[in-house]
Amino acid sequence: MAFSRRDFLTTAVVGSLSLTLQGQQSKQDLPQAAGSGIPGKRPIIISASNGEPYLEDAFGMLRGGADTLDAALRVVRGPEDDPDDDSVGLGGLPNEEGVVELDACCMHGPTRRAGAVGGVRNIKNVSLVAKAVMNHTAHVMLVGEGAEQFAVAQGFPRENLLTERSRKIWQLWKEYQSDRDWWGPGPADPKFQFPTPPHSEVWRERIRGLQQKAADLGIAPEFRLQAIARVLVPPTGTIHCSALNAKGEISGCTTTSGLAFKLPGRVGDSPIIGAGCYTDQDVGSAGATGSGEENIKVAGAHTIVENMRHGMAPLDAGMDALKRIARNYNNDMNRLKYVDMTYYILRKDGVYAGVSLWEGYTPWPWEKPELKPHRIAVHDGTRRLEKTVSLFKGYSQDFPAYPNLRPELLKEIPSKD
Repeated sequence: MAFSRRDFLTTAVVGSLSLTLQGQQSKQDLPQAAGSGIPGKRPIIISASNGEPYLEDAFGMLRGGADTLDAALRVVRGPEDDPDDDSVGLGGLPNEEGVVELDACCMHGPTRRAGAVGGVRNIKNVSLVAKAVMNHTAHVMLVGEGAEQFAVAQGFPRENLLTERSRKIWQLWKEYQSDRDWWGPGPADPKFQFPTPPHSEVWRERIRGLQQKAADLGIAPEFRLQAIARVLVPPTGTIHCSALNAKGEISGCTTTSGLAFKLPGRVGDSPIIGAGCYTDQDVGSAGATGSGEENIKVAGAHTIVENMRHGMAPLDAGMDALKRIARNYNNDMNRLKYVDMTYYILRKDGVYAGVSLWEGYTPWPWEKPELKPHRIAVHDGTRRLEKTVSLFKGYSQDFPAYPNLRPELLKEIPSKD
């Protein structure tokens, strides 16, 4: 049975869990009513783990009196500008036609405004374009060619976002997946049936064949196995950040290059106000990374903020959104193990939480054997990464499942260079 590219949709996952996080308090832990319980620290910034290197500068901005949205944008612009981060902005993995398409949104708590862009080509910092939509139009969202034209009119330069490394990964994927597509059905479809995983010998030959193709394409030896991982399990690439200053002003933003090798025009949750990001000055802010299609269906960020508005602590509010995703699968663990979602939650008093569907994800056979936890990046005077709190114990699985291959079977094929 042939695998469609849709089969790989729900495999990219993010970080792990712990019930001992300083800021992650459930309602039963609070001595007073939720919403007036133990306050956290202010100012504070939280983000997805790939934003951690940029928190120091952003936290300094908050302490210096910068706007909360500008501080959050400083964090997400880091991965957008990094050509080696193939999940966001420059160097992001392209759609199935080899074109990078970017999405972003932002919400400014103090003025209660929002801006978003979707399916943008040739513009690197779409998070800033989303802010420009908010500041310089009467609209909330622009998409596609119109969004690109608007960005250019605002002074954003057009540039080629497909780096040489991302282009070669796409070429490797194109050769391997040329007879597959994203038309579905996907794992959420009741009619979907999981194919039988191939025998370990089949996997061994498949991966070694990809190694040879990677060598032929000129992919650097030290990066070939990582490139193969992206081909076999197309990742979702996203960063969210929420920032809260000492006065209690709060803003949030999310930016992404979306699902790797997606159908052209596919838009996930990241630019959707209420799904990939939602901020309410009266309550707090939330954002998401993971399976965008699943998060859209539960309006995850909005659900979390509304839960906090009605008295739930950040951790409990996030857990409720995760339970809604599980409910959409009728709590079928055979399907849910191939899905993952991480939420980043910040209440306006500084209490925060990072929650995930699973504790983390399993490594590829050629990686170190330890499991990969989901993590949230935090800076409240101390910059750190913390494990998330998960709904389910255990680790999400890549799809299709792969056998436990011995490392000696996965030795690099020497480059012909």
